[in-house]
Amino acid sequence: MSEFASRRVMMVDTQVRPSDVTKFPIIDAMLSVPRETFVPDDKREAAYVGENLTLAPGRVVLEARTLAKLLDALDIQPTELVLDVGCGLGYSAAVIARLAETVVALEEDEGLAADAQRILSEEGVDNAVTITGRLAEGAANCAPYDVITIEGGVEQIPAPILSQLKDGGRIGAIFMENAVGTARIGYKAAGQMTWRSIFNAAAPVLPGFAKPRGFTL
Repeated sequence: MSEFASRRVMMVDTQVRPSDVTKFPIIDAMLSVPRETFVPDDKREAAYVGENLTLAPGRVVLEARTLAKLLDALDIQPTELVLDVGCGLGYSAAVIARLAETVVALEEDEGLAADAQRILSEEGVDNAVTITGRLAEGAANCAPYDVITIEGGVEQIPAPILSQLKDGGRIGAIFMENAVGTARIGYKAAGQMTWRSIFNAAAPVLPGFAKPRGFTL
């Protein structure tokens, strides 16, 4: 077993399983996808630490625990279409691609998007496609989605994103209030959203997902 493969096993055994994530497809995906391949070269040695890993200013790969618990709560099925917002270098898309039928990986940083598509192709992830565009606008051309995942913090979710979620669909996001965050799952029924808080987590707020700041003297 390679050194990085050993680190993947340790990541799952010390970060994922102890967080009550037991669904076999999620465990298998996180054991199989080489996280070190989806981070900048100078971050490879830190790929399996139990914290968010910085990709660019304000952009991270979510820590394994956070991603796994979100996916566990979303319960993605093999027939579902998933929109992965803020995919970065594609790690989350690669993991989700092992759970879903198809993943649309949205990234507005052109450099990250190009590298994500290249890495996903090199890794043989043929059921994920990378789209470049503003994160807050989603990817309407492929909508509606059964599931939407947001790979960063939010203070609010823009209307275009919610409009692209299929009725009966789910969305997972980390809602930030100052430095405190809560992961929530949203359920859409009859055009309306209901939310359930599931665990504490934190991540930088993605561009376009912050609340407008009021003017004060």
